[in-house]
Amino acid sequence: MKQQGVHPEDAEGTSDAASRPGPVDESCEEVHIDEVEGDEPLLPARVHRPSDLMRLLVGVLAVIVLLGIAAFAHGTTSGLEQDINKGTGQAPDLLIKIAGLASSIAILLVPVAFAIERLIKRDGLRIADGVLAAVLAHGVTLATDLWVAKAAPDSIQEALTQPSPGDIHALTDPVHGYLAPVIAYMTAVGMSRRPRWRAVLWMVLLLDAFSMLVTGYTTPFSIILTVLIGWTVAYGTLYAVGSPNVRPTGRTLMAGLRHVGFHPVSAAREEASDTSETGDRGRRYFVTLEDGPPLDVTVVDREQQAQGFFYRAWRNLTLRGFATRSSLQSLRQALEQEALLAYAAIAAGANAPKLIATSELGPDAVMLVYEHTGGRTLDSLADDEITDDLLRDTWHQVRALQSRRIAHRRLVGDAVLVDRSGTVILTDLRVGEIAAGDLLLRMDISQLLVTLGLRVGAERAVASAVGVLGPDAVADCLPMLQPIALSRSTRATLRRLARERAQREREAVLEASRQAKQARLEAGHETEPVSEKAEKKAVRAQARAEKRAIDEALEEAREEDLLTQIRHQVLLIRPQAPVEPARLERVRPRTLMSFIAGAIGAYFLLTQLTHIEFGPLVANAEWGWVAAAVLFSALSYVAAAMSLLGFVPERVPFPRTVAAQVAGSFVKIVAPAAVGGVALNTRFLQRSGVRPGLAVASVGASQLFGLGCHILMLLSFGYLTGTEKTPSLSPSRTVIAGLLTVAVLVLVVTSVPFLRKFVSTRVRSLFAGVVPRMLDVLQRPQKLVTGIGGMLLLTFCFVMCLDASIRAFGTESTSISIASVAVVFLAGNALGSAAPTPGGVGAVEATLTVGLIAVGLPKEVAAPAVLLFRLLTLWLPVLPGWLAFNQLSRKGAL
Repeated sequence: MKQQGVHPEDAEGTSDAASRPGPVDESCEEVHIDEVEGDEPLLPARVHRPSDLMRLLVGVLAVIVLLGIAAFAHGTTSGLEQDINKGTGQAPDLLIKIAGLASSIAILLVPVAFAIERLIKRDGLRIADGVLAAVLAHGVTLATDLWVAKAAPDSIQEALTQPSPGDIHALTDPVHGYLAPVIAYMTAVGMSRRPRWRAVLWMVLLLDAFSMLVTGYTTPFSIILTVLIGWTVAYGTLYAVGSPNVRPTGRTLMAGLRHVGFHPVSAAREEASDTSETGDRGRRYFVTLEDGPPLDVTVVDREQQAQGFFYRAWRNLTLRGFATRSSLQSLRQALEQEALLAYAAIAAGANAPKLIATSELGPDAVMLVYEHTGGRTLDSLADDEITDDLLRDTWHQVRALQSRRIAHRRLVGDAVLVDRSGTVILTDLRVGEIAAGDLLLRMDISQLLVTLGLRVGAERAVASAVGVLGPDAVADCLPMLQPIALSRSTRATLRRLARERAQREREAVLEASRQAKQARLEAGHETEPVSEKAEKKAVRAQARAEKRAIDEALEEAREEDLLTQIRHQVLLIRPQAPVEPARLERVRPRTLMSFIAGAIGAYFLLTQLTHIEFGPLVANAEWGWVAAAVLFSALSYVAAAMSLLGFVPERVPFPRTVAAQVAGSFVKIVAPAAVGGVALNTRFLQRSGVRPGLAVASVGASQLFGLGCHILMLLSFGYLTGTEKTPSLSPSRTVIAGLLTVAVLVLVVTSVPFLRKFVSTRVRSLFAGVVPRMLDVLQRPQKLVTGIGGMLLLTFCFVMCLDASIRAFGTESTSISIASVAVVFLAGNALGSAAPTPGGVGAVEATLTVGLIAVGLPKEVAAPAVLLFRLLTLWLPVLPGWLAFNQLSRKGAL
């Protein structure tokens, strides 16, 4: 392999020269005319690099941590300063003076020297960036000095300043007004990317810090804060104004090819089909030579490599290490990894592009030169061109890679190339991995199964894989057959197909409902007048017919997703294959959100508890009211069972329903309240003999009625609370403002076509299943009374439980009205259902506590009352709920 690079110190000059029209060749006497087709017509002068933003955020976080340490670890900072002063106090005076003089001169000369060097190489934009960063850093240092002197806590002031050696009544500067701008300037102009200048920079900084510490003009924390401010402001400036774009053009590529011994004639840029995921794979060129076959050249630059950085960083955070690739990778590492994979794939016997040369194109780009392969990608082939032989050949290439433990990591349609002779070539090996583990190899199989399944269907994809890899290897990949293990573009395609399936199902349900209503209207016009009893019987028969038609239409329109189809095909071959998905996630997004929301809620709750003495409160608690709160908490499960069974016309055992509601108290801890309860009740009704569609409709009807009752009760009790101190019955301004806000939102939704269509489609699909169910319930008045009565009783139990908890810790003088307690509970319950934390932990406690204080309850009573209420309604029922959940699961009721 030929490997030669453009020298880093001369790269920018070469790039500039190569990008200008005219002859470009520093290695030959003759003149070459570079012809580049499809190159970027206009490259942006500046680019905003995600890496600069990340460094800015890291710098801000480091400054916050440093100030936190200075504020709360006063003993540590004082001890560190004493140790440093003791160690540096023994330095010779002559050495101190020489170091101070040399650092003072060098701190000014080094930036000037670098500026001259950049101006000679016509790189004035970097100097302008450095000057702007220096000016901003100076402003930040002045603001920091003012804040430390006027408003900062004493501990921070002591950590960043000390008495000035020249004047014991004055303090040293918290931040060095000249050092921070110099650091910002040096960082912004890019001195850290040049080894020689970087060494000089660090030597000057260390020398200046040493002289300042020894002479007593600064503190260790002051020096660290100065460096962090300069570094942070520099990267903030670079991200705000953008860094100079040094992306090499096609003509730079031509010059680079001549540097490695080729004689290019022209280069044509190949356009990427999918920039959402392939943007970081580099730009590809088709290069023709004066003598010899053409070449395929890939150019990878720092800007393209940064594309998708935040997405890869998120994947690295949430997924386990084996399922991700590094989000931070240098150009040299990217070049070496792709070259290694290219050689390893060919050595394994797989068809892969042959790498013949690599080179650097300056400090910000590299190129990889391959022999030209030609052909079309799998995505560009027509369906009838994808034959069984082509599928088997693709799996043969994957088997060759896996025989040497090589994982491709991206077996999507544009990575499978078919040449003119029909031979399959695997490309895009850049993100692969050698010495891969079993899980990565299985992920490759599952990815290719989905890729092929999207084109030829699950049956052909599985059959071709089994014919080459064997049934055991394909069956072992089932635990990896999950969306999170697939590529980004594949997940997007699956989501699009899922939306299309859901739309077809909604249209089928709406059409069936429309036809049933039309048939009912036509039957009503044709029938003769009958008795009232016969008419009611006919209405019930028509409702059942409409419900049956909707269920049949839904069952007919329901389609399985591709992953389910693949699983079924594999299970037909290996019924004992493992189907439980492997745990790939390190942290689930819901868990992360729950932790953050819980931490915020806990913080606000703890701030309310810091000044409360619980000992006297517990000693003086009214245990009779505590017993009443326990009773109302237990009665709430009976009310919850009534509110559910009131919307289920089928016969379901009441005691088992109560046990299911107790089991729901355990589910609330492991899932958000608005999700876990719905899923558990739906599953319980299905296990009790209710058809799946009817079970979903019953739970939906219960939730819909519950939402309506909740809103009506909140408005009613809010109105009563507002009129407690006002004898007139005129509504308060808050109620009027709330109603006007709702009215404005309704007008906005109805006036915007997109929102109107979105809401109407969702509402129609919801009522298509719920309304027929409600017709069944309306035929049984006792069921409707049970359901609505259960909802009212459930709210009454919770309100009385909270009121009893308040009275257990309060007195007659501190009690508040039932209406106020009801408003606080209803508002807190609504927030708990919306909060992402399981059971609304944190959010409900904070809301109830603040609400009770707002309606006039002392903080010393509100906080323990809320804790008792949540203890009885959330935490204590967890153990009985776990027992009920296991018992119902063993009996097959869940």
